[in-house]
Amino acid sequence: MENKDEKLWAIAKKRAAFKKQVFSYFVINTFLWILWFFTTRQHVDNYSGIPWPVWPTLGWGIGLAFSYFDAYNVSGDSLADKEYEKLKNERK
Repeated sequence: MENKDEKLWAIAKKRAAFKKQVFSYFVINTFLWILWFFTTRQHVDNYSGIPWPVWPTLGWGIGLAFSYFDAYNVSGDSLADKEYEKLKNERK
C-alpha cells in the first residue's frame, strides 16, 4: 500500500462522507414526502397548512450545507496552516 498524503486523505474522507449524507438525505426525505402524501391524500382538499416534511427537509438541508462547506472549502485548511506557521515562527 502506498503512503498517503494525510491532508488529502482527510479531505477525501470528508467528501466521501458528504456524498453518503446527500444520498441518505434524498432517500429519507423522499420517503417522508411520500408518507405525508399518502397519509394526507384524503384530506388534501381541506389542508391549508405547511406540510410537516418541510421541517426535517429544511433542517437537515441546513446541516447538509454546513457539511458541504466543510468538505469542499479547502481554504479553511490553508488558514489553519498559515496560523500554524505564524505560531511556529513566533517560537523561534
